[in-house]
Amino acid sequence: MRDSIVARVEFSFRGVNYELESQLDLEQVLDKFLDLPSLHNVMAVEHDIDTYSYIFEVMELEPIIFRDATGRAADFLHDGEFDLEGYKALLGESEKMDTLRVIASIEMGIENLDKHPQLKSALMRAYQLGLEA
Repeated sequence: MRDSIVARVEFSFRGVNYELESQLDLEQVLDKFLDLPSLHNVMAVEHDIDTYSYIFEVMELEPIIFRDATGRAADFLHDGEFDLEGYKALLGESEKMDTLRVIASIEMGIENLDKHPQLKSALMRAYQLGLEA
């Protein structure tokens, strides 16, 4: 199941009311926008709004309301608010574990790293130390 969410923002600009809604595939969004300033940017691009315009500035002032999250994103949706930073942290952890699983499989023939908690812990610690070096 894909990680997706419906995002909606409503605002008025020059006497026109806008109700923008987007079904966002979160993994695809994060792949496309490597340094994601906000989901307002994603919605603006999707709805052909220039992110260097007055209409975008007005849009940014309004909160995005979220609903209908699927996959891992559902754990980060609470009362119409989505914890994007928490979701991004989960993806980073998931990618790190995927890398460690590949290493354990190739180098040690271990197919299920979860059955070797001490090795898993050691690999995670080594990975972290490598990042800090």
